[in-house]
Amino acid sequence: MSVIYDKSVPGRRGVRLPRSDVPGHTAIPEPYRRRSALNLCELSELDVVRHFTALSRKNFGVDTGFYPLGSCTMKYNPKFTEKIAQLDGFSSLHPLLPQLRRGGMLTQGALAVLYELESMLCEICGMDAFTLHPMAGAHGELTGMMIIAAYHHDKENNKTEVLIPDESHGTNPSSAAIAGYSTRPVPTNRKTGVLDLEALKDMIGDQTAAVMLTNPNTLGIFNAQIREIADLAHKHDALLYYDGANLNAILGKFRPGDGDFDVVHVNLHKTFGTPHGGGGPGAGPVGVKKHLVDFLPISRVVKRSDGTHALDYDYPKSIGYIAPFYGNFSVCLKAYAYILNLGAEGLSQVAENAVLNANYAMHCLKDDFEVPCLRTCMHEFVISASRQAENGIRALDIAKALIDRGFHPPTVYFPLIVKESMMVEPTETESKETLDAFVGAMKDIARQSRESSESFAGAPQSTPVGRLDETRAARQMDFAYALSGA
Repeated sequence: MSVIYDKSVPGRRGVRLPRSDVPGHTAIPEPYRRRSALNLCELSELDVVRHFTALSRKNFGVDTGFYPLGSCTMKYNPKFTEKIAQLDGFSSLHPLLPQLRRGGMLTQGALAVLYELESMLCEICGMDAFTLHPMAGAHGELTGMMIIAAYHHDKENNKTEVLIPDESHGTNPSSAAIAGYSTRPVPTNRKTGVLDLEALKDMIGDQTAAVMLTNPNTLGIFNAQIREIADLAHKHDALLYYDGANLNAILGKFRPGDGDFDVVHVNLHKTFGTPHGGGGPGAGPVGVKKHLVDFLPISRVVKRSDGTHALDYDYPKSIGYIAPFYGNFSVCLKAYAYILNLGAEGLSQVAENAVLNANYAMHCLKDDFEVPCLRTCMHEFVISASRQAENGIRALDIAKALIDRGFHPPTVYFPLIVKESMMVEPTETESKETLDAFVGAMKDIARQSRESSESFAGAPQSTPVGRLDETRAARQMDFAYALSGA
């Protein structure tokens, strides 16, 4: 497909501006006039519409197909939340409007949404307070680690390191490092698929500021030893951090606060039906137990005795500002509507369906691919292409072959502790028919890898751009080349 500049025809116009009817209108003063014509395309309205409509049909997203991207929870986003976010009372609201004085009532609805969403997340996660400021999951992680650092600084604790399982999300060590800590990986017990408790006992000490856990973890396994891990951390005055990226697996079933986690971040764009991908916007609210409330970012939404809401800045121990205004309000609004619509029973069904779908797909594929931890999984599971690799077919080849069969590939080569790993998350929004079609494609690929391994070399063949040298593509981007389909 050619780029839009290739379609330009001199003299063709899609829009014409009317002549000015402003009395006393004068031409642009000479010093400010252009000396040459704008280098813009000359196209009709029809040319423009057809070009960009054709481009949009080449895109892939959750509205067009199955997206089993493990660890990312790329599920369908209900459209009613978009309509609510577009209501004039929310979409036209300026963040600098006063809270209570002249015009202040215009902000009360938005402040009430934020206040009530924080309360809902406290109930869902078993925490004492929440902030909605963080604008992404990783931003939430950093906020949580900054709160932990502030807590230890306030107590004059000399803590230097954070312990993180080797199957954690990659942003965990980054967030801890930015907060000023060194990190050490805790090995995973390959038989159980969860953190090795005995190794943790050997590693933890008075220098430990926190233990960061994802539960269920990136292998899709729930760690039932949380109470022991929490007791061990708190014995050394270390805090227990919950990476809530996988919260959709345990909604209504397990509250991190009940497992003695001190801090939790939640990915609204993964758990509560708000859009995900394309660089945002996202939201990563952070919840804390009562001993950390004073360190939450400012401002905080409070409810006054007369029932009105306001932003409160009077928290001397706060870590301060971490986002402009109050984070991504529209994302928080969509999550608020999603929670209200589903209610407690509906949120539990989210977890139940996510777990059911993942276990169904895993058991359908266990005979064709190696499953490194074959036990009941939660919302996602990991398979390995190690058998196929014996025939020269790697996880990347399988991912490319899936594209030709109409499916977005799962996450490949993560978690790093599994060779040739493929991480599959069906999500709760997919039907059995969709899962069966995906399983059928994976089984067909497994058969093809045994019978005709050389046929994988050209995959994908059905896309505008075939297989690229991905390292070179990232370092030497050529958008015109890519769009031309060369």
